[in-house]
Amino acid sequence: MPAACESVLEDIEDIVSAEDLKPHDRQFVRRNVFPKVRKRNSQKNAQTDDEPPSDSIIPGVQKIWIRTWGCSHNNSDGEYMAGQLAAYGYKITDNSDEADLWLLNSCTVKNPAEDHFRNSIKKAQEGKKKVVLAGCVPQAQPRQEYLKGLSIIGVQQIDRVVEVVEETIKGHSVRLLGQKKDNGKRLGGARLDLPKIRKNPLIEIISINTGCLNACTYCKTKHARGDLASYPIEELVDRAKQSFQEGVCEIWLTSEDTGAYGRDIGTDLPTLLWKLVEVIPEGAMLRLGMTNPPYILEHLEEMAKILNHPRVYAFLHIPVQSASDSVLMDMKREYCVADFKQVVDFLKENFYHISPNNFYRILSTLTVYSCTTRKEVIKKQRTKDLSQLFHSYNPYDHKVGERQRVLVTEESFDSNYYVAHNPFYEQVLVPKDPLLMGKMVEVNIYEAGKHFMKGQPVSDARVHTASISRPLAKGEVSGLTEEFRRSAQNGTKWKAQPNAEIPVQARLSSWMALQLPWQQEGGGLKILSVSLALLAVLVMFYYGGMKTEL
Repeated sequence: MPAACESVLEDIEDIVSAEDLKPHDRQFVRRNVFPKVRKRNSQKNAQTDDEPPSDSIIPGVQKIWIRTWGCSHNNSDGEYMAGQLAAYGYKITDNSDEADLWLLNSCTVKNPAEDHFRNSIKKAQEGKKKVVLAGCVPQAQPRQEYLKGLSIIGVQQIDRVVEVVEETIKGHSVRLLGQKKDNGKRLGGARLDLPKIRKNPLIEIISINTGCLNACTYCKTKHARGDLASYPIEELVDRAKQSFQEGVCEIWLTSEDTGAYGRDIGTDLPTLLWKLVEVIPEGAMLRLGMTNPPYILEHLEEMAKILNHPRVYAFLHIPVQSASDSVLMDMKREYCVADFKQVVDFLKENFYHISPNNFYRILSTLTVYSCTTRKEVIKKQRTKDLSQLFHSYNPYDHKVGERQRVLVTEESFDSNYYVAHNPFYEQVLVPKDPLLMGKMVEVNIYEAGKHFMKGQPVSDARVHTASISRPLAKGEVSGLTEEFRRSAQNGTKWKAQPNAEIPVQARLSSWMALQLPWQQEGGGLKILSVSLALLAVLVMFYYGGMKTEL
């Protein structure tokens, strides 16, 4: 046996020698021990408590920059994606350089927007940023070379943006491009009551339907948005009510073709508009989006009544496209010049501010522009003719001196004025007085430009406050219903399988559970309470051992 074991203990009490401290001596020594206080670097720790390491791959702690191009429908999609990500815990930033991930929401209508989208992808990759793509470009052509290996969220899958971002941050490539269906019937898209961050807290953009009934030869949007699919009237009305409760004073109805609304679900646009008008508070306004001539013609009389309502802008956006029937036929536009003229004539009879002379002068020039040859020299001359015609008249000169009712909703690009709109949705610049924002006021028009008027508020006029509650702060998340909070914490969601387009059902941990202690409200106090409880248990065990020894 080794030497170390040669000395054998006869009794376990022999392990304590006479020189060792007795129990009461240990207690006396403990009372004379003072803890050493360590000075903390408060500034450093504050940063650590608020922000986890920048290279963390724990979902819900990264900074995300969102860029959206295109129409109001696409902007609404971007607001919904921002709201869901912020509700989950991600920080939405306006600084692209500090962002960990770029969410690029694209538009395919015009080449410049698609070029900007492509260049932004390249810039993100050069900056070593994670990238998630959305919008019509990747939805319509997901197999383009410059999209390879990148995550894509489809236009009807925006309610799953958190999953796609989460997997992308982990280094996976996820593509969700499917259509939403209920019993085989295509739905309008994601739910309307999802959280969102409005770009302008005073304006709510509501998509009433997605897709269209046309098959225009030149249109790529059709490949992205698909066939017509409308939201039920009750869901749209509920969304409008919720928006007004959150301080919104102006609602935009949008889609690829608002005039076709409801044809797939047995209703129509005027029926929807009359239901919405019932819930618009005094001082708030409703604006209707773009509609094609074929689907609005049968509703013109009813639409005239609605557009004359005091809480609806007398504004209708109808595209000309071409003044040549042969060109319209080649484009498969499903209407002719006579249809467009019929709409213009009807509007002239029902809305006094329409100037038919300008319409027909432009229409006449477009007829020349659209027909015969396409040689570059002639095209340039026709473009010059159109430009000269456009600059030959000032549409608002005759309105100087008028007294108009306007709704103030935003700030001008040069930040020198607030922007308001009169009942015809014409732009009126007013003084930059914070008390005017979100209010409906009366102004005297004292100046007119090509695209705007300037108005001075009338001092003795009544000011209408449309909001039935305080507007949300810029960047604040709207639509955080109790149902969403419960589903975020305990619900089952459809989660995307990495590197695949087929979803698998998986239980997601609650986003609160994924939050780190520094993210949770009262997290520091909870940690302190647990620590003290553990210390109390240790002390109890220690003193219990002392009594046994004594």
